[in-house]
Amino acid sequence: MVSLLSVLLLFAVMGAAANAWEQDTKELQIDEAINGKEGTMVLKNLQNDQVFIYNKARSIRRFTPESTFKVANALIGLETSAVRDEYEVKRWDGVEREFENWNRDHSLASAMRESAIWFYQDLARTIGETRMQEYFSKVHYGNKDISGGIDAFWLDSSLRISAVEQVDFIEKLVKEKLPFAEKHQKTVKRMMIQDEQDQYTLHGKTGTRLSDLGLGWYVGFVENEKGTWVFAVNVEGSGTEAKNIALKVLKEKNILME
Repeated sequence: MVSLLSVLLLFAVMGAAANAWEQDTKELQIDEAINGKEGTMVLKNLQNDQVFIYNKARSIRRFTPESTFKVANALIGLETSAVRDEYEVKRWDGVEREFENWNRDHSLASAMRESAIWFYQDLARTIGETRMQEYFSKVHYGNKDISGGIDAFWLDSSLRISAVEQVDFIEKLVKEKLPFAEKHQKTVKRMMIQDEQDQYTLHGKTGTRLSDLGLGWYVGFVENEKGTWVFAVNVEGSGTEAKNIALKVLKEKNILME
């Protein structure tokens, strides 16, 4: 059992971003949506900086980002000209992989949409360790540890990030405050669109630890007529499960309005 004092001390260790959040954080009730699974959700209203958290202890615990790292990878790839734009195509190498929709040519955008790992692994190799580490130092993405290998460090390996840090990263992307050209940040936000309605636009990216399906992520943001909400969910399960939890909560809070 983690005491409140321990949680607050951990938040203090996390640094300025987490400390700022403590000023206006409320408990998020998602028991029905999470349905007994171990997980966390962080939800931030960018209009008033109100933060809602379910399972605060887990929200600051770092996990491997899995395919949610494609957001940062795309930004770094564009900034370093490792890829020209979201339409540039990489040819499929002919290796049959576990998902049929991976086994074809992909662009930066389609590989984000289909979560085709091989494309982003190839992109990371093109970026190279030196430039990748340089941008990690600028972005302060999680523990910044790429020692697990240039094409694998985010896949159940050395790189780890918390839900709180994911929300902080996505908020900076929304505001175009990351150390990348504005046009590249706009491109990646456009690539993240998953649902565009008259009442709202949902941007998101899932991530699943494929080795055992024991970790699922869904991170992103929603723009509606009232403002912008940033969110991150991780759960002991798949990325699809994390996404379903997020969508249920966002609908319950009338952030996604039907």
